[in-house]
Amino acid sequence: MAFLAALAVSCAVSAEAFEGPPPAPSAEVIVQQLLAANTRRAEALRSYSGKRAYNLAYRGFPGSRDAGMSVEATFIAPDQKQFNVVAQNGSKLLINRVLLKLLDSEKEALQGKNRVDTELSPKNYQFAYLQTDHNPQGTAYVLQVTPRVNSKFLYKGKIWVDATDFAVARIEGEPAKNPSFWISHTRIEQRYAKFGEFWLPVHNQSITHARLGGDAVLNIDYTDYQVNASRQGTGTPHSEPNPPVVPAPTANLF
Repeated sequence: MAFLAALAVSCAVSAEAFEGPPPAPSAEVIVQQLLAANTRRAEALRSYSGKRAYNLAYRGFPGSRDAGMSVEATFIAPDQKQFNVVAQNGSKLLINRVLLKLLDSEKEALQGKNRVDTELSPKNYQFAYLQTDHNPQGTAYVLQVTPRVNSKFLYKGKIWVDATDFAVARIEGEPAKNPSFWISHTRIEQRYAKFGEFWLPVHNQSITHARLGGDAVLNIDYTDYQVNASRQGTGTPHSEPNPPVVPAPTANLF
């Protein structure tokens, strides 16, 4: 009897190993789950605040420059962002024409029709399943995202969707629309982390190559989040939990 029981267990384990892990859901199902989870998070989010450190290094024509900026940021649902610049250093050109412009663009993306036109949804993007990633932080579905229109607020590339929370945990891509003739290529990577029930950005790196041979590297670090939740039952769709896109940092230099 013991032998038969052991044989049965061995056969069951072998069958499970032969069958392999369950197949990943389709891109359509993943996106549906993502939209539903985003709506729940948006309806629950009242506000949050945090600190940001911007560091921009430009090397190339007409000369090398560096700039930094410390910012206190506040989001008030559904569409208000407030920025308080507490410190600046380095090139005034980079600060005025790049870093401060990024804050204006971020506020602009939340306003009116822009908020609908930039949300991560089938209305604005086509999605295709690529693979499932397993790492110490958890399991994520990797999707290819292709914008339906060229817009400075949309991007093309890949997103990592957390398989438990159905939240965007990482983005790699480039702007759907080149922000300037003088820009040849831009790569953006943005990472998110979970704070309570919400996923918020923790790091962004944007690397831009200019046609004249210059390169700009922008790093943004997000820290000290304080989240105010429990804004239930308002029915406000798709607010800040949708991933923002940072424009190319050298677009305003030329």
